[in-house]
Amino acid sequence: MSNIPAGQPPRGSDWAATSPPGPRGLPLLGSLPDLGRDVLGFFTQCARQYGDIVSFRLAAWPAMLLNHPDLVENVLVKNHQNFVKHRFFWRHVEAIFGQGLLTSEGKVWHQQRRLAAPAFAGSRINRYGDTMVQYTERMLRHWQPGQVLDVHQEAMALTLQIAAKTLFDAEASQDVTEVSRGIDDVMEQIAVRFRRPFRIPDAIPLPGNLRYRRGLRRLDQLVARIIAERRDQAEDRGDLLSQLLLAHDERGQPISERQMRDEVITMLLAGHETTALTLSWTWYLLGLYPAVDAQVAEEVQTVLKGRSPTIDDLPRLHFTTKVVSEVLRLYPPAYAIGREARVDCEIGGYLVRAGTTIYVSPWVMHRDSRWFAEPQAFRPERWRGDLAKQLPRFAYMPFGGGPRICIGNRFALMEATLILATVAQRFRLEWQMDRQVQPAPSITLRPKGGVWVKLVQRSSGPSE
Repeated sequence: MSNIPAGQPPRGSDWAATSPPGPRGLPLLGSLPDLGRDVLGFFTQCARQYGDIVSFRLAAWPAMLLNHPDLVENVLVKNHQNFVKHRFFWRHVEAIFGQGLLTSEGKVWHQQRRLAAPAFAGSRINRYGDTMVQYTERMLRHWQPGQVLDVHQEAMALTLQIAAKTLFDAEASQDVTEVSRGIDDVMEQIAVRFRRPFRIPDAIPLPGNLRYRRGLRRLDQLVARIIAERRDQAEDRGDLLSQLLLAHDERGQPISERQMRDEVITMLLAGHETTALTLSWTWYLLGLYPAVDAQVAEEVQTVLKGRSPTIDDLPRLHFTTKVVSEVLRLYPPAYAIGREARVDCEIGGYLVRAGTTIYVSPWVMHRDSRWFAEPQAFRPERWRGDLAKQLPRFAYMPFGGGPRICIGNRFALMEATLILATVAQRFRLEWQMDRQVQPAPSITLRPKGGVWVKLVQRSSGPSE
């Protein structure tokens, strides 16, 4: 091991000359075909075969995969200033997120983070709880016992409407079908783009590009309507859009139309996608494990006694919150995190050249037997006691970590738990085994083909 502090530039002969082990890949393309064909399997196999630091190439780009919590902490926290969001990934989504909070860097990112932070502060988040439950109950009024539906699409539509209302005080119900279809088109095409060794400009009229641009137009139309409805009412309604409309730059000017658009679309997508996927995977796993589903239903009935849940109930929904934690372990929406080295530096005694892409995979970390017994098993009870405190800091990281940890992590956890409890009072979701579910990695980890369930009414539900 080198004596150079991790993440610091090398000093002459103090440097280890060898590279980490890893797959050789193909001439010219390196490991890009393997990554594009099965990114989850590729990362998992790399960790098993080569250990905690793995080197490989993605065409002309050098890359590393880190599989130990201490190494992850060095990159995301201790030496985060030496790493930025990696261009190999984000070049695929520039048209969607622009320079919003998710993609910006440096001074711009700090300004955006400070601007968005009040909308996710504890006092404001707590006020969102009633909206989350009310919108869920509105969805349930359209559900009928015996009905078979794709609960993934239901979750996407529900959380999109909740995000629009809580963050922007806007109703999205009239747009939800078109926008959900647009999001699906965009996400599908991003997954396709990840498998390409080269970039094809959006303007070339290939069928995939046309679907991508059509989906993007649907998103832009919704965002434009949300902003236009509030543009002439620059008052603080206690939401994120108020912060954006009232904000000024260093010259005292309102933020630009483009920045406004980038921030709204970033928060709208990020503000609903994580929760929707958490719920989709939760209902899939509860369908596979009916005994766990019964425990959730029993707890919800005991705590709520037939009434609607509130944020005050969350501390008493012990098992339900553990189910959400376990789902995020097995199916983290952010299945991979990428950074790019800004300077020559060191990780684990190895030289890392500027421009190297650094990957961290919560999918891999969360399924490592060093940190989790029976890591492939769905066992919510593992979170009883002090497991969360006993784990190394970055062995469990469903929302990332460091300065760029997901700003909406508390929002997502509260929303997922309240929605799960509200639905569990009225329905058991019986997974339809003839419709297989496969993880589909895009920007996030989506269930390919949806999660199809049959609605089975519980014996009791909330009072009307």
